[in-house]
Order: sequence, then structure tokens, then C-alpha cells
Amino acid sequence: MTPRRLPIRLTALIVGLVLYGFSISLMNRAAVGISPWDVLSQGVSLQTGIPFGMVTNMIGAVVLLLWWPLKQKPGIGTVLNVLLIGTSAQLGLWILPPVESLWIRIPMFAAGLVLLAVASGIYIAPKLGPGPRDGLMTGLNQRFGWPIWIARTSIEVCVALIGFALGGNLGIGTVVFALLIGPLCQRTLPWFAARIPGTPVSTASGEPSPEGERATSGTRA
Repeated sequence: MTPRRLPIRLTALIVGLVLYGFSISLMNRAAVGISPWDVLSQGVSLQTGIPFGMVTNMIGAVVLLLWWPLKQKPGIGTVLNVLLIGTSAQLGLWILPPVESLWIRIPMFAAGLVLLAVASGIYIAPKLGPGPRDGLMTGLNQRFGWPIWIARTSIEVCVALIGFALGGNLGIGTVVFALLIGPLCQRTLPWFAARIPGTPVSTASGEPSPEGERATSGTRA
């Protein structure tokens, strides 16, 4: 990594994380279903009265603690992920008013989904550290040999059901998110990776890095 590239990478990371949080607020306001981790955040927020964005950051911090027994190493991107996504999502919720019309909410959800895929490409390309939830999934893969898709599916089904039990918005949008976020990220991640300086996707051993796994799975930050 050359010193001249670091400011570019940090800028892309921060812009991507802020846009990611705003995309969450768009889908939240659409109220047709949100991603599994956001269902959990929303449910906890409804039960505790803590703002959604703060809950998102808190859950990210708790998940990050689970890295220790899995021997995962966070990067600056991991820390900023915990600090910025929930904060920008809360800012978006303050800016965006609730919407009643379904004909507005559906395009709003679609815009949020596409923006999330774009934001993922922007903040993952610099490769300054995976998100805490991604690190949990790749950690389970490396420590116990769980395939990434099994780790991802098992965790996200559990958090979605817990969030739904707490009152979170588990709806058709959650299913649409699960089906489309992978293919969308499959397009945005290589595009931004070719334009934003980062590090190689593969490790010296030839195995995919955490960022490379995410690039093919399109998982939540």
C-alpha cells in the first residue's frame, strides 16, 4: 500500500459506509420488510426505546466481541463500520419522513436496495477490514469449517426470527433483499474494485480473503 493511496481508500470507505447507512433508512421507511440484521435492530429498538441507529451500532459492537474466540482481526474499516452505518442510518431516518402510499414505498425500497449494493462496492473496494457481521461468518468458516453460505444463512435466519419476535418488520422486502442483494453486489463490487485502489482479493495461500468471500456472497455489513 502506497501512502498516496491511503487517503483515497479512507475516503471511499467513509463515503461507502455513510451511503450504506442511508440505504438502510430508505428501506426502513419503505416499511415492506428490511434485511435480517435490520429486523433485529428494529425489534430491539421498539422494545427498548433506543434509537434504531444506535441499536445498529451496539449490535455491531457486540458482534465484534465475538471475533475474539474466533481469532479474527479487525481493521480500521471494521471499526468505522460499527461507528458509521448506524449513525448515518439514524440521520436518514431523521431526514426521511414516514410514507403512507405503497406506490411510493415500493420504489423507495428498490432505491434503497440498489444504493446498498452500490455502497457495498464503494466501501469494500479499499479492503480496509470486513464488517463485524462478515467477520463473524468468515470466522465460523475458518474456525469450524462451516461453509460461508451455511454460516450466513444460519445466523441471518436466527437474527431475523428474533427481531420479528421483538416486533421488527419481517416482510416481503426481507425475502426480496435476500434474493437480490447477492446478484446486485456481484455487479457493483468488481466495478468499484477496478477503480478504487485496494489489496488483492486472494491471500497468499490461494484461499479467498474475508473481503473476497463477501464479494461473492453479498452479505450484510
